[in-house]
Amino acid sequence: MKKPDSVYYFATCLVDLMYPDAGLAGMELLRREGVRVLFPQDQTCCGQPAFNSGYRDDALAVARAQLACFERDIPVVVPSGSCGGMIRTHWPELFAGQPDEAKALAIAARTYELTEFLVDVLDIRLDDLGEPVRIAIHTSCSARREMGVADRIESLVGQLGNVEVLTQERKPECCGFGGTFAVKQADISGAMVKDKTDALRATGASVVISQDCGCLMNIGGAFEKQGNGPQTQHVAEFLWERTKR
Repeated sequence: MKKPDSVYYFATCLVDLMYPDAGLAGMELLRREGVRVLFPQDQTCCGQPAFNSGYRDDALAVARAQLACFERDIPVVVPSGSCGGMIRTHWPELFAGQPDEAKALAIAARTYELTEFLVDVLDIRLDDLGEPVRIAIHTSCSARREMGVADRIESLVGQLGNVEVLTQERKPECCGFGGTFAVKQADISGAMVKDKTDALRATGASVVISQDCGCLMNIGGAFEKQGNGPQTQHVAEFLWERTKR
């Protein structure tokens, strides 16, 4: 699609509650490209937690409340592969046969994960103003398998001349978060994040970036509990800090 004049911004629950600076950075990246960012104040949750736990009626009620927030025929940009995947991939299933199915399908079809939108729609060009740094990248399962946008972070970071990307041994593997999975299957989740943090630490990177706050919260929390490890940061905040003038 061609560059739009305006977009909706769906911030997600974790961005709102835990990573507001990441959400604001994503909005600044879009604004700098000349795109007007609309932030509906009534937005809440995409319905994913209830959906993944099998509470389809509750998920439908939560997701339905979002429909009125994104009525204009403009892109919906989400700084999360997980929430973007819920809207684009699972809303069509969730709303199947419902009176508002067509409206939900229309929103799903114009939903983009943030890095996907920056690369594929805006063709953003970045000028690195930061100090040299060595980083590792973690791509969420949803961004990789549902949205199919695993390589967009590399496309963006590859433009930054002072950033060296170090490859972790377990790059395509899950960090073990999976929302309620981390609570319901705590032992398995803990083993998975241990493998992930060991691999990330072994790279020698000083920063780990991702496009999903759930993964960052899980990996960063594990590093904190283990007592050492790289800093974790959302890709939007990382890009904005290195390129703002």
